[in-house]
Amino acid sequence: FPSAGKFECSNALFNKIQQCTLWSYRSNYANGYPTDCPQREKNGWTGDASLAAEQAMYNWNNTAGYEKWIQDLRDEQRPDGNLPGIVPTTGWGYDWGNGPAWDSAFLIIPWTLYVYQGDIRVLEDNYDGMKKYVDYMSGRAHENGLVDHGLGDWLPTNTVTPVVVTSSGYYYIDTMILARTAELLGKTEDAEKYAALAERIKTAYNKELYKGDGVYANGEQTALSCPVHQGLADPGEYDKIAVRLAEAVAKADNHLDVGILGAKYLFRSLSELGRTDLAYTIANQTTAPSYGAWIERGTTTLWEDWKEGESRNHVMFGDISAWFYQYLAGIRLDPTVSVVGGQTDPAAVAFKKFVIAPQPVPGLDWVKAEHDSPYGPIKSSWTKKGNKFVLNVSIPVNTSATIFLPGEKEGQTLGSGDYRFERYRSRYGR
Repeated sequence: FPSAGKFECSNALFNKIQQCTLWSYRSNYANGYPTDCPQREKNGWTGDASLAAEQAMYNWNNTAGYEKWIQDLRDEQRPDGNLPGIVPTTGWGYDWGNGPAWDSAFLIIPWTLYVYQGDIRVLEDNYDGMKKYVDYMSGRAHENGLVDHGLGDWLPTNTVTPVVVTSSGYYYIDTMILARTAELLGKTEDAEKYAALAERIKTAYNKELYKGDGVYANGEQTALSCPVHQGLADPGEYDKIAVRLAEAVAKADNHLDVGILGAKYLFRSLSELGRTDLAYTIANQTTAPSYGAWIERGTTTLWEDWKEGESRNHVMFGDISAWFYQYLAGIRLDPTVSVVGGQTDPAAVAFKKFVIAPQPVPGLDWVKAEHDSPYGPIKSSWTKKGNKFVLNVSIPVNTSATIFLPGEKEGQTLGSGDYRFERYRSRYGR
């Protein structure tokens, strides 16, 4: 599959992390499916693939590869809806190594292909299996409406996050994806049924896990960023959650304290909460646990574990590359398009409408990124020149983009204040 994106910036460490992600993804997609590592198991771990799928949308054109592998998942699904942790499988992985955070690849990857590539066929082909899987999770839900089976935030740095936090989060977004898919396919009754179920899960999640004052569950990095990233938290509580999340990061000396799930949630949630500066600080660390510590050891691919681990080539921590594109370069889907299954405008998918909203931070002088969308190349590059912020943007013909320009407030640094915006409609591709 060909390259579909480029990212570089003034931070040499970030450029190396980006290259490690590209090499890890490419070398781990073999024999028609995404493997976990090329030197040991070589298995199609569903959780690893799901976590890496969004960065793949920016960096690669791999629609056909994913369509094929999702068909493999459909072939491996048991009549009760259960899925194994690895696909393909000889029969292993239905009783351990799976669970909502892993199995959700069967819904998340098709939905990601739809919102990034406009591929509705993969939703049509797998709708029945997706529905069967959500019903399977419902059959395993407790009386409180939540689920706690399966693997959780695998290989955490230190803190172990309760499985109910992450598994129930995936139960919610899978149900949301199913509801939105039913709506797209004209299955009105199913759309209403699963939208109502998703709302009940959301209510139960906040009733059981939100402690008030911005604290979810154990109040640590994964537990706080999961409900923000997956759309479970009340936006009215965001300011409080931001404070608690910053405290959790400070407690870890501005380092990561997450496993493979939290690594996807944390950077995105901090940016959504207005703390891209803190996300940048974490990503820029060179002492363990960090991406930089791996780089300092001379790695050319991403590792399996924040500690030592066994593998030096895994892609499951690679979603940071998508964060580079989305928040540092600012190339993001339109707010009406939800990756986690929220209300989605079919007229905006596949970057027909999108956002350019870079979030410059202290320590970063320039960023250049481009993505070859289904409608053509999108380019965003910016630089700081003295007290000026210079942004250059190119958008494809017959698309429209809302461009957010960073502003300043007294006492605040560039990028942490208000945002002005204008809407541009492309007629000539620029």
